[in-house]
Amino acid sequence: MKTILFIVQKEFKQIFRDKNMLRLIFILPILQLLILSNAATFDVKNINITIVDNDQSAASRELIQSFKASTYFKMTAPFFSEKEAIEEMQKGNTNIIVNIPVHFNRDIQKEQKTNISVIINAIDAATAGVENVYVSQIINTYNKNIQTQSQNFSNTTQIPENILVIPSFWYNNTLNYKTFMVPGILVLLVTMLTLFLSSMNIVKEKELGTLEQINVTPIKKYQFIIGKLFPFWILGLVILTIGLVIAKLIFNVPMLGNILVVYLFTAVYLLLVLGIGLFISNHTDTQQQAMFIAWFFMVIFILMSGLFTPIESMPIWAQNVTLINPIRYFVEVMRMVMLKGSGLSDIVPQFAIISAYAILMNGLAVWSYKKTN
Repeated sequence: MKTILFIVQKEFKQIFRDKNMLRLIFILPILQLLILSNAATFDVKNINITIVDNDQSAASRELIQSFKASTYFKMTAPFFSEKEAIEEMQKGNTNIIVNIPVHFNRDIQKEQKTNISVIINAIDAATAGVENVYVSQIINTYNKNIQTQSQNFSNTTQIPENILVIPSFWYNNTLNYKTFMVPGILVLLVTMLTLFLSSMNIVKEKELGTLEQINVTPIKKYQFIIGKLFPFWILGLVILTIGLVIAKLIFNVPMLGNILVVYLFTAVYLLLVLGIGLFISNHTDTQQQAMFIAWFFMVIFILMSGLFTPIESMPIWAQNVTLINPIRYFVEVMRMVMLKGSGLSDIVPQFAIISAYAILMNGLAVWSYKKTN
């Protein structure tokens, strides 16, 4: 036990002696959490929209006013030619073109129907789909207003009763995207930092030549590994704490569940991440190699974790692959506990999988570490 404490103390001194390491551990995660939580969003706002009004009537101006009143759209300079508007779209100055036809008002009054051309820049298919929903909602609302006005002037048509729809949004009633993203980004930062630091830890000893000196000492293998990795386990929990404080004070992310459940799951999860880092460190000779391999796996884990893309939207084979992705379970647990108020009994499946995964990876890491060459 004294040997382990000695190694742990030595590791903490080495970490805090390196000023660059301190910046990496504490300053960068805070900046990343603040920046990524604001930048990583699928909300579609400030959409440049160009309206070509060929009718110049009261009805067309009313429709244009409906778009102006929306907080999602930003009106560009008006054009009276669809050709000019298309040129603006090609230059990237507008995303949507709404072409109001000639005799728009007359057709509504006499024919009770008309057509409106909507052109959407669909290079980004997901954004284009959202923009199409926004435009359709505004036009449908305008259409209902026209129908109601027509029925008010008609003596033969009975005015339908209004149906009031009151939606109820659970777990994120303000529909704030940061509430959804912050817990996931916090998972990402805790994972990246502990994985990179642990994977480069023993490799650094190899490069400095001190690993051979340690190997000839009577220190046992398990003592050396625990002493080397325990400081990063503590730092992972510290980073989690800092992130939770920022999430609550700056982003006002709700924490409905027991925060001790988060810490319990994180404690086991960090053992898994440190095991992966040790395994990588055992099979690399330089810090550059360790960083490259760790980043290679991190990219795959991040993209298939459900952090940015819902797992349910992936193909079946991809959903099956995510079952071996540890970040997926951490993201699920963070969102379940913080946003839904889930308890320990609700995360038993994720906890069991991560625990088994941690035992397996640490077993492989310890087995692959060779104290003697």
